[in-house]
Amino acid sequence: MNSARPETRIEIPFVGRWHYSRAEMIADGIVHAVGIVLAIAAGSAFLALAAFHAGPGEYIAAIFYVVSLLTVLSISLTYNLWPVSWPAKWILRRFDHAAIYLLIAATYTPFLAQLQNSALAVPMIVVVWTAAATGIAIKMFLPGRYDRLAIVFYLAIGWSGVVLAGPLVETLPTTSVALLAAGGIVYSCGVIFFAWKGLRFHNAVWHGFVVTGAGLHLAAMVDCLVVNRF
Repeated sequence: MNSARPETRIEIPFVGRWHYSRAEMIADGIVHAVGIVLAIAAGSAFLALAAFHAGPGEYIAAIFYVVSLLTVLSISLTYNLWPVSWPAKWILRRFDHAAIYLLIAATYTPFLAQLQNSALAVPMIVVVWTAAATGIAIKMFLPGRYDRLAIVFYLAIGWSGVVLAGPLVETLPTTSVALLAAGGIVYSCGVIFFAWKGLRFHNAVWHGFVVTGAGLHLAAMVDCLVVNRF
């Protein structure tokens, strides 16, 4: 009589999404590494200069943006290069997707903090952070669900600031507004490559757009909180 137990197979959700060649993995790793190095260098210089020109609230918001950016890039690097395994890859995926909401809200805060004369500034900050918290909760506690809807949600939160376009244009320096809008456009265009699964190196290209968009937003903060404060 054969008493051997049947082999137990562990199913890895969405394993097909992680079939990237070695060259694609290396390219993606390089993009992340470049982004992290630039974020550390530019972010540190920005915070050092902003300490002499930004107010306490503005400076805290600036710190939070730089920390959020480094957090997103670091988690993304770990998740995308982690070998396909259960449960580590799946858990990292939760944090990777949730961190995007954190970065979006952290990007908005320093700019909305400038709108002291607008009655909609504080409500907008509350709405953005509430939406981001909701998105983070869904990604953490309902992983794998509503993934396509999440892309729409990312874009909706990211472009929600258009409701305050008038006050932002009137308050922020022209260059800051241009860089802020350019960053949003770059992020949005990058989503095309994120969804283009059949394109080789699509993941590295997508993350290249992320690094570029984040860099434009950081440049907007430098222009707003440092350059125009001299």
